[in-house]
Amino acid sequence: MPRFSIVVPVYNVQGYLRTCLESVLGQSYGDFEVIVVDDRSPDGSPAIVDEFAARDERVVAVHLPVNGGIGPARNHGAKLARGEYLLFLDSDDSYTPGALRAIAERIDATARPDVVLFDYARTHWHGAVRRNRDAEVFAAPGPEVFTVAERPELLDLFTVVWNKAYHLDFFREGGFAFPTGFYEDAVVVYQTLWTARTIALVDRVCVYYRQRRQGSAMRTPSREHFEVFAQYERLFRFVAERPELERWRGFLYDHMADHYLFILRQKDRVPPSSRPEFHRRAARDLRVHRPDGHRPGEGIPRTSFTLLARAPYALYALHRVAAVKRAGLRRRLRVWRRRLRRVLLALHRRLVLRRALDPDLAVYSAFGHRGVLGDPAAIHRKARELAPHIRGVWVVAKEHVAALPPGTEHVLPGSRAYRRVTARATYLVNNVNWANELVKREGSVHIHTHQGTPVKSMGADLLKYPGARRGFSVPKMLTRADRWDYSLVANAHSELVWDRAYPCGFTSLRSGSPRNDCLVRPEEGRRESVRQRLGVPDGSTLILYAPTGRDHRTGGHVPACDLERLVAGLPGDHVLAVRLHPSLDRHHERGLALRDLAGRGLVLDVTDEPHVEDLLLACDALVTDYSSLMFDYALLDRPIVLHTYDHDTYLAARGTYVDVTECPPGHVTRDEDGLARLFASGAWCDEESARLRTAFRARFAGYDDGRAAERVVRLLMLGEDLAAVPAVPAPGAPSDALARS
Repeated sequence: MPRFSIVVPVYNVQGYLRTCLESVLGQSYGDFEVIVVDDRSPDGSPAIVDEFAARDERVVAVHLPVNGGIGPARNHGAKLARGEYLLFLDSDDSYTPGALRAIAERIDATARPDVVLFDYARTHWHGAVRRNRDAEVFAAPGPEVFTVAERPELLDLFTVVWNKAYHLDFFREGGFAFPTGFYEDAVVVYQTLWTARTIALVDRVCVYYRQRRQGSAMRTPSREHFEVFAQYERLFRFVAERPELERWRGFLYDHMADHYLFILRQKDRVPPSSRPEFHRRAARDLRVHRPDGHRPGEGIPRTSFTLLARAPYALYALHRVAAVKRAGLRRRLRVWRRRLRRVLLALHRRLVLRRALDPDLAVYSAFGHRGVLGDPAAIHRKARELAPHIRGVWVVAKEHVAALPPGTEHVLPGSRAYRRVTARATYLVNNVNWANELVKREGSVHIHTHQGTPVKSMGADLLKYPGARRGFSVPKMLTRADRWDYSLVANAHSELVWDRAYPCGFTSLRSGSPRNDCLVRPEEGRRESVRQRLGVPDGSTLILYAPTGRDHRTGGHVPACDLERLVAGLPGDHVLAVRLHPSLDRHHERGLALRDLAGRGLVLDVTDEPHVEDLLLACDALVTDYSSLMFDYALLDRPIVLHTYDHDTYLAARGTYVDVTECPPGHVTRDEDGLARLFASGAWCDEESARLRTAFRARFAGYDDGRAAERVVRLLMLGEDLAAVPAVPAPGAPSDALARS
């Protein structure tokens, strides 16, 4: 008996069916059967079904004699199921890598519940991928196994069966079956959740839910949407036959009212000529099924509900027309408000720019206003020590204010306070460009720190890589860079790159990277403190996997590394910590495997750790690809491994200044098996690794001597002579710390 029976109904999906079935057969967990039910599809789908059945014995091909719809097709597949758990997958959707293994392990960990729910992400035809907006429900604290009475919020989730696994005995004993017609999922979803004795959740994106540009029957105007009335009739009858479910009658009534209002609002559901009839049928249901004394919930629009339940269709239609007109007026009002705001902002900017610069004011920002981080933070700390008379103000986005160190003076970007301090500050320190509207005033000192040693193409060099510069203009970026007075340089390589990539009038300061001061001169006990905070067992080898983003891929997806497979190949005393690129902290791919594996204690998800320097100090080895972190970590003289599975693609899409696979700081791997073997064998820290690292350090030796922040403060803020804090030149590099671009 297989563990899973996966039922895939098929009708007119020849363009998507292969992707769907490949996603199932390619799972790392192989104990399943996939029952593919051809619902008399008129296109090439039946041939594809037979092709896969001939290729893999786990595929059961079923060809129905007549077309009956998705509900009967699912029912037919469920009758043939032999597995312990029953799953349904629509034939234009697909499973994510590792999904079945994650579901199986969750089933084992929760003593085989009746129903297991897992998360999904919408994949749009234009390339965007967005995780379910209710994803936090899966991560919410609570018992591992529960009933829907204990977690009623599950009933508000998207009512589909393809993100659930049903214990086959529970499904058959309950006599659950899909009705014909549209909205058939709701019947089975509610019936099973209401009656399940045990439910468990998998906090992982397991399904890619395809959003088709066209061809979706649900978004085609037709009278088939009238099937919704029969589906709710079935549900109310189901509740009436089971007194123990009476508590859900009010919920079902509210959900029905909201659903009817939704269908009437949409232009792609009920044809205009049939709307009066739909309105009458809906009003009847709302009168007949309303529980005694029940008042609609807060989420139900009261006026719309009243007009649907008690008024003729003409009044409801007038209300909808008025609502559309009101929405249009509100949009126009918002446009005029924005225009007025721009005028007022321009006037305010002129006023504040008339005030003299404050010689004792410095404004800092890092990583797009994400907090007190990186090189700007190191400079700020040193300025408070060496130049306490200089007031430091941080620009921080609202969502990051709560994480600020106590007592940090800050302003919100775009606020009146922001405009005041940026207009009057003598010193402006940032590792990304300031916003377009910020005016470079005579006498102000703009210090640009960058974000490490450049590996991938930057600035003007991106003109050769259109896929990597989607969404922004290189000429406008260079106009913003024209405001720089000083560009901090970590090594001779960086200076050459910045001069070419940003042909602007700045002066290069051979300072080193301020954020790396703590790596060159680490505080006593800081490494141990970080490892303890992360929960790394004593004596364990901590590996940090920190890949860079992929700009050429929509959404900057994290590399397709099978973390579960990687962890399985590591020695038992090795701990894997994963840090996604900061731009991906809220990305759907974090929910594919990382959150699930972290929740199960198999990896550490350190993406939210604010200070990457702490992670570098704490780990025993760094695994990266094309990230500048390799240059920072090399200062610690610890092993580095480059995992470059997509090397050729990355070079073609983004370009690099140095082919790091030709002069790597350590061993280079191309797949998870090779990476795991490297650590299992101990080769990650062998003599060859040390030799490569030594050559890398010699080639890119820079100015990091632990005094970079001090150098910046003394030279640029206090105006002291450079002799007070001499630079340490790289071999063959000029000894003069300043170089005009």
